[in-house]
Amino acid sequence: MHVLIVGGAGYIGSHMVRCLGKAGIEVTTLDDLSSGRRDAVTHGEFVEGNLGDRALLDALFGERNFDGVMHFAAHIEVGESVVDPAKYYRNNVVNTQVLLDAMRDHGVLQFVFSSTAAIFGEPVRDRIDESHPKAPINPYGRSKLMVEEILGDYDAAYGLRSACLRYFNAAGADPAGGIGECHDPETHLVPLVLRAASGRRESISVFGSDYDTPDGTCVRDYIHVNDLCDAHLLALRSLWDGGGSAAYNLGNGSGFSVREVIDTAAGVTGRDIAVVEAERRAGDPGTLVADSTLAQAELGWRPQYADLATIVEHAWRWEQALASAER
Repeated sequence: MHVLIVGGAGYIGSHMVRCLGKAGIEVTTLDDLSSGRRDAVTHGEFVEGNLGDRALLDALFGERNFDGVMHFAAHIEVGESVVDPAKYYRNNVVNTQVLLDAMRDHGVLQFVFSSTAAIFGEPVRDRIDESHPKAPINPYGRSKLMVEEILGDYDAAYGLRSACLRYFNAAGADPAGGIGECHDPETHLVPLVLRAASGRRESISVFGSDYDTPDGTCVRDYIHVNDLCDAHLLALRSLWDGGGSAAYNLGNGSGFSVREVIDTAAGVTGRDIAVVEAERRAGDPGTLVADSTLAQAELGWRPQYADLATIVEHAWRWEQALASAER
């Protein structure tokens, strides 16, 4: 089998490349390196380019026999999407449709889409399952929901089957080392907390302490990046086996507040972490926790690294490697 991974030089995409490579599946990565890293792509062929470049896509599909496509090449920052929605709709929606049309025209009809819990907006239940109302409160979430709706129409009209994987807060790093989370700028909580622990930044900002949560800070469901990759591979195999289009929520089913993450990081690292109180960020819901029962039942998916301390420990190994490289 041969899979095209769009955005395979990014955080989750690079772990997916490694996952497929270890599974003996041939991989081609397409990435424009606007936020990804070439050295993070550890298996297969690498092609530099943008998913919205139809001529490049036609060349890729015309010269290779792909058995499926995985899509990770999205802009993902909630706050930025509020300030610059055009950037998000152009890349996350318009460019994705260019990719889907190329797939359709070249007869590649299995697609795994990196979606998000942001499609749900403010939760109305303690655990968010697939039937939860979809009411995104920021352009990032709306852009992902638009693609999900496009995929439903493309299945009905063209037979392009898809799996939409809505994950919550990806975190951690491959325990084997060598790759991990490395955004520039970095905005995700776990790596930022660990940068403060390693001394690569002075402090960690807590955005909002007046949410309706036990300690007033945002609560999120953190899921190990390797567990996400396992779910993607299971979803792709389901499509290869003739399964229909589906959407799955992926998380560990446990919520941890910002302060709990900071406390866990302090325990894992054995270091004091300076905290700065800040105002809420636009577009941030108070609590997001997954109900992943459907993925477990239909895909046979079981997270292997559900413990927050383990997730942070793996991310800390990666942070220590980055800090050492800077010295």
